Amino acid sequence: MKKQKHDGHEHDGHGNDVAVQDRHAAPREQDRGERTPQHGVPTHPPVRSVAVWGPIAAVTLLAFLVTIGVWRRIHERGQEKAYTKQATQIEVNVVNAQRDRKPKELILPGTFQAFKETTIYPRSNGYVKSWKVDIGDNVQAGQLLAEIATPEVDQQLAQARAQEEIAKLTADRWRGLVQKNVVSKQEYDQNEKAYEAAKANLQQLEKIQGFQQILAPFAGRIAARNIDVGTLVTAGTGNSGTPLFSLVQSDLLRVYVYAPQENAPSIHEGLAAKIVLQEFPGQEFDGSITHTAGALDPQSRTMQVEVQVPNHEGKLYAGMYGQVKFLLVDENAPIVVPANAFLFRTEGPQVATVVGDNHIHWQNIHVGRDFGTSLEVLDGLTENTKVVINPTDDLHEGIQVQVKPAEKPKG
Repeated sequence: MKKQKHDGHEHDGHGNDVAVQDRHAAPREQDRGERTPQHGVPTHPPVRSVAVWGPIAAVTLLAFLVTIGVWRRIHERGQEKAYTKQATQIEVNVVNAQRDRKPKELILPGTFQAFKETTIYPRSNGYVKSWKVDIGDNVQAGQLLAEIATPEVDQQLAQARAQEEIAKLTADRWRGLVQKNVVSKQEYDQNEKAYEAAKANLQQLEKIQGFQQILAPFAGRIAARNIDVGTLVTAGTGNSGTPLFSLVQSDLLRVYVYAPQENAPSIHEGLAAKIVLQEFPGQEFDGSITHTAGALDPQSRTMQVEVQVPNHEGKLYAGMYGQVKFLLVDENAPIVVPANAFLFRTEGPQVATVVGDNHIHWQNIHVGRDFGTSLEVLDGLTENTKVVINPTDDLHEGIQVQVKPAEKPKG
C-alpha cells in the first residue's frame, strides 16, 4: 500500500500517520553513537580520529620512500657495474714509448791520404850520378834510391882534411914545447882550439859527402821520380831545393772527414766506418776512427775526424775521393711514438696512456719532428710508458681497459 508523505508524516493508506525523520534534520542522539542500553549496559563504538591515522600514514609514506630509494640505488649500482663491465671489456693495443736508438746513417765525403808520404830532397849540391828505382817500385827503409855527384863538396872535403892534419901536427908540437916551458900556455891553447875546429869542419864535410847517397826513409812505394842522370840538384826543401822522389806508404790509408756539430757527440775513437767509392760499385771497405780533433772549427762548426782504412791488397790509392759512412747511435735521442697513437684534441696534442691498474690517462705532449710513421716527442712522456695505438672516443679519462701485449714502436 502506497504511503503518502505530508508534513513530516506519512499516511499508510488507512489514515494512520507514520512519523518519518527529516533527512535534513539534525541526527538524533542514537545516531551520534549512543544507543538504548540493552540489559542495562550502555555500548560505545571505537572513535576513528586523525590522531590515530596520522602516524600510520607517515610511517607508510616513509617506508614507501625508503623502498623507492633502495630500489633506485640498486638500479644505479647495477648500471654502474654494467658500465664498468662494459668498459673493462674494451681491449686496447699498446706500445712502450722508447727512445729512437735506431742507428742513423751519416755519410761524409773524404779524400784518401797515404799513411806516410814524403818528398825527398838532396842535402848537398851536385848532379845526379845515377838513380836506382822508378815509379811504382816498392822499397824498404834504408834502400839506395840514387847517387848524387858533388865535386865541390869533394874539393872542400880534401881541403878540410889537409887543414885538419896541419892543425893536428901543430897542436902536438906545441904540446911538447909547453911541457918544456919553451912556449906559453896561452899559445898552446890557441893551437889546440884551432885543431878542434879543423876536425869539426872535416866531420861536417864528411857527413855532407855522405848525402851523395839518397836512401829511403821508410818502406813504401815510389810515387814520383823527378830526376834523371845529370840533373843538377840544389840542397834545400820547398822552392829552394830540387825534389828527387815522392815516397808513399799506402798499405794503410787515412781519410779525413769533418763531422757536423749535431753528430760530434756520437763520434768517438774505435767507431766502425764503411768506405764507398764509385770505382767499386756494390763493394764497401772497412775502416775505423783512430783520432778526433776533440774540438769544433768555429767557422764551419765541424770536427775533424781521422779514419784509417787497411789497404793490404793495394786496391786503393792515395788521393782518391770517396764517401765514409757511419752508423751513429744517440743515447740521448728523443722518445718516439707511432703516428697513429697521436691525437690533436681541444687540450692540444695528446696520447692515451695506460697507468696504474690499466686505467686510461690522456697525456699532453710536445711534438717534434714528424717521421711519417712515427712522431718525435720532446716533452710529456717518459721511457717505457704504455701508449694506446689507435685510441677511440670511448676511451674516457680513468676508465679501466684490457691491455694487449706491448709492441715495439716501428721506425
